[in-house]
Amino acid sequence: MRNSITKVHLALAIAVLLTALPGRADEAQDLLVRADTIRNPEGSFSVNLALAEYRAGALTGKSTITVYSKPAPDSGQYNNLVRYLLPAYDGGKLVLRNGVDVWFFDPKSAASVRISPQARLLGQASNGDVMATRLARDYRATVAGREQLEPAAGSAKAIKLNLVATRPDVPYAKVEFWIDEASARPLKAQYFTTEGRLLKTAFFRRYQAELGQERPTETVIVDGLDAQWITVMRASSYSTREIPQSWLQREYLSRFNPDNG
Repeated sequence: MRNSITKVHLALAIAVLLTALPGRADEAQDLLVRADTIRNPEGSFSVNLALAEYRAGALTGKSTITVYSKPAPDSGQYNNLVRYLLPAYDGGKLVLRNGVDVWFFDPKSAASVRISPQARLLGQASNGDVMATRLARDYRATVAGREQLEPAAGSAKAIKLNLVATRPDVPYAKVEFWIDEASARPLKAQYFTTEGRLLKTAFFRRYQAELGQERPTETVIVDGLDAQWITVMRASSYSTREIPQSWLQREYLSRFNPDNG
């Protein structure tokens, strides 16, 4: 009888311990949801992004875009329209993401073609990187541990999450994601292929008040193979705005006018 009681007490103690331990899946997913609300506003909005590409410290390319983002009621994810502003020869080009489909439109040919969200926009910044997304909708998170991050990531005490894609059509199969333990601010991310090859590392910096929340306004992206290949993305002019549903339809791309709507 005593052995049976001891075994019951031991089982209860283990159950309590497992419940209390950090790293539970629900804790990790909750952290990811909190980080999502910091990365992007909840409702429809637009933001300007200035991108600069550097190789070995030398500026090799620049681009300016506007991103229009609207939550999709059916999926809880965002639909996005990217409008190229600069350089001038790219002006008027558009990238649309509606659900899992991504389309590129060039006004010179008046044609839209399907592309991958992994397709590069400039340097290490892909189409998927500049669009608003809710990671918690596409990835399952687990807590990998706690770390003191390096100065490049803000020297903060961080919780490291391992993210695994729940669908095959997301930009990255695996992500390691560091979140500030105190504030849930995103600090750093590493993006991997299905085979585990590092594609790039991103640092989220320069937090400023935008649309009611402190958000990262600068992302520094470092190539996974060449640390001298860096892309800097700076966000400005956040604005709450109603985005017409027509803007998010492939058939409308040739008629898009930012002054209408």
